[in-house]
Amino acid sequence: MPAQHCFSRLLAAVFGAALLTMSVDASALSRRDQAAVDAITARMEAAETAYKQALVKMGNADPAGSGEADKALEDMEDVVAACSGQRGCSVPSLLSTYKRLLKLTADIEGSDLLFDELPPGVAGHHITSFAEDVPEAARAAALLDDDGHRFDRMVQYNPAVQEGIRRWLTDMRGSLLTSYENYQYMRHLMWPQYERAGLPEALLFGILAKESNGRVHSTSRAGAAGPLQFMYATGKRFGLGDDGTGFDTRYDAYAASEASVSYLNERMRELNGNIELALAAYNGGEGRALRGYQGAGGKGFWDADVYAQFPPETRDYVPMVIAAAWLFLHPDEYGLTLPKVDPKPAQLRLEQPASIYQLTICLGNRGVREGYMRALRNYNPRYQADDRLPAGTILQATTRIAGLYKRQCIRGPRADMARELVASDPGAAIK
Repeated sequence: MPAQHCFSRLLAAVFGAALLTMSVDASALSRRDQAAVDAITARMEAAETAYKQALVKMGNADPAGSGEADKALEDMEDVVAACSGQRGCSVPSLLSTYKRLLKLTADIEGSDLLFDELPPGVAGHHITSFAEDVPEAARAAALLDDDGHRFDRMVQYNPAVQEGIRRWLTDMRGSLLTSYENYQYMRHLMWPQYERAGLPEALLFGILAKESNGRVHSTSRAGAAGPLQFMYATGKRFGLGDDGTGFDTRYDAYAASEASVSYLNERMRELNGNIELALAAYNGGEGRALRGYQGAGGKGFWDADVYAQFPPETRDYVPMVIAAAWLFLHPDEYGLTLPKVDPKPAQLRLEQPASIYQLTICLGNRGVREGYMRALRNYNPRYQADDRLPAGTILQATTRIAGLYKRQCIRGPRADMARELVASDPGAAIK
C-alpha cells in the first residue's frame, strides 16, 4: 500500500472486505437479507469514521476522544454480533480480517509515513491502543481457522464434558468468569510459553480455571501451590522452588507456566499425544497414567479399563478442564459473555509506603467487578496483601492501575481514607 494512505484507509479496506465476504452467494439472498447486510456494512463504516474522529480529538488533547474511541470499538463489536445472526454475513471472514488487522497494525506501528492525515503524536500511540482492543477478536479468528480448532479434535466431546460445561455455566459460572478475568491479566506472562511449545491456549486456561481460578497464591491440603498447583517435588523437577530469597517460584505465573509446558510435553511424549491422559497424569500421577495407558494397549482415558485406574478426583478433573477449555473456545454458543479486561502491563512506583490492601481501597473498582487486589497480588506474588511496602517499591501492574494510583492513591480524600482504614485498630474500639 502506498505510504501516503492513512490508517483510516487501511481500516476501511480490512473491515470492508470482511463484511462484504458473505458465506451465502449474494444472488441467493432475499431483498430483506441483503438490506440487513448492507445495514451492517454501513454501521461498520460509521464506527470506523467515529474511531478516526476520536483519534484526532485525542491527538488534540481533547478528553472526550478516549471515550469516543472506546465507543467506536464497542460499536464494531456490536456489528460482529449482528453479523453472527444475519444470513449472508460471514463472521469467520470478519474475525479472520480482525486477525489480519492485528498483524497489520503491528507491522506498521511507529511508521509516521502512513499517518500524514493525523496529528503528530497520534499515530504510534493509537495504533497500539487499537491493537490492544483487537486481540480478543484476533484470538477468536485464530481459533476459528483450521489450526485453531485442533484442540477440539484432540479431545472427546462426550457426556462427561457436557456435564462439566453444565457445572461451569450454573453454580460455577462465577468461578469461570473470575478465572477468565484473572487469566487475562496474566496472559502475557503465561501464554507465550504455551504458544512456543505449540500447546493450545484453551488447554492453559482450562488447567488454570480448574486448579486455582487464576489465583497465584492458591494452595491445596495436599501441598500443591501456585496458579497451576505444582506439588513441591514435581515442581522441583521442573525448576520450581526456593529461588534463594525464600520465595517459592511455584507462585510465579511465568515460571509455573514454563514448568507446566515442560511437564505436559513430557507426558504427551509418553502418552502418544493424548491430552486427556496427560491431564490425568497432571492430577492423578504420571506413573498411574503411564501404567494405565500401557496396560490397556495404548487406549485413551475414556476406555473403561484405563478410566478405572484413576481416583474420583481425577475422573472429575479431566472433563472439567476440557469443559473450561471448550467454553474458552466457544463462549457465544453457550450464551457466555466473558468480562472485558484492560491488561496492558506497566510498572507502578510507590511514592509513599502502602500495602496492597491500601492500594485496593484507594484504586476502587469502577469498571471491574472486584477491584484490583487480585491483579496486584497475581502480578506481585512475593508480597502478602498486608505487607507495608516502603516508598520506592516497584510493583507490576497495568497502565490503568498505574493511572488510578497517581490520581487517587497519593493524596486527597480517597488516599487519606485508605490509609486510615488499613491503620485501624479494632482494639481501640474498646473503652
